Amino acid sequence: MFALKPDYELCKARIDAFWERELIDRPVVQFGLAKSPAERIPLPLSTHATPAERWLDTEYQTALAVASLGNRHFLGDTMPVAYPNLGPEVFSAFYGCPLHFGDYGTSWSSPILHDWADADSLGLDWAHPYLYKLLEMTDSLLAAGEDQFIVGMPDWHPGGDCIAAFRDPMNLAFDMHDNPAAVQALLPRVTADYFQLYDLFYAKLRAAGQPISTWLPLVSDDKYYVPSNDFSIMISTPMFEELFVPGLIEECRFLERTIYHLDGPGALRHLETILAIPELDGLQFVPGAGNEGYARWVEVYRRAQAADKAI
Repeated sequence: MFALKPDYELCKARIDAFWERELIDRPVVQFGLAKSPAERIPLPLSTHATPAERWLDTEYQTALAVASLGNRHFLGDTMPVAYPNLGPEVFSAFYGCPLHFGDYGTSWSSPILHDWADADSLGLDWAHPYLYKLLEMTDSLLAAGEDQFIVGMPDWHPGGDCIAAFRDPMNLAFDMHDNPAAVQALLPRVTADYFQLYDLFYAKLRAAGQPISTWLPLVSDDKYYVPSNDFSIMISTPMFEELFVPGLIEECRFLERTIYHLDGPGALRHLETILAIPELDGLQFVPGAGNEGYARWVEVYRRAQAADKAI
């Protein structure tokens, strides 16, 4: 189905079994492996005046994705996935948060909700140029990657992470104590917008014959994504359960395949709460810089398995 992954069907069958917490012949194995220097093709040369120009150059980003994937081996169940990327806070940018593009593969936003009295005026701009850019990039990758590689979803961060971008994480931490009702009132609006946005990209990808994938390169023919709440590392579990877990449950019910992105040892205080979501399929735990060595975290995986979650 994909020239860069001739054993795609077998590997997809293993991933389908992974979602069901089953095995066909062995666990899913994914890892990166670069081709030898002699086999690699040159990456496109950037002559852009600013990082923003480079990020927003669809032709350049497509050529970069094609060359980058072509310079790798996709062994085991590793999937050749390229996805349109404007950084993890692009969803909040659709509401007006300015995006700042860095030199080294990341972008960030500036807060816009300085007074909760203005919350009712927030709305997703369905004509936002960044939204059009992501759709344009998706089309470009689909054309360049036809029968070659998988085109995935952008990196969405709805829910609590979106509101943290609106407010700035420090201010939102104070809001947890001072104004939780305002946070609670805004969350359903953001979640409803996210579902519409997801459906827009899902329909485009499925119409092109693509499985659904993203930055975490699992695949599914169903609605798959990676729920998360990186802001949760800053709050207690009771606050997390009261304000954010209902939205996460709603996400898991809207989607059909889900793996929760749990970022950092400080977020492990919420592990049992996350594992208790019946509709959640799996857990991706990232120990973070300075905490590497997955053998150190075996108990986390045992707890996930005991809750019947894929890991």
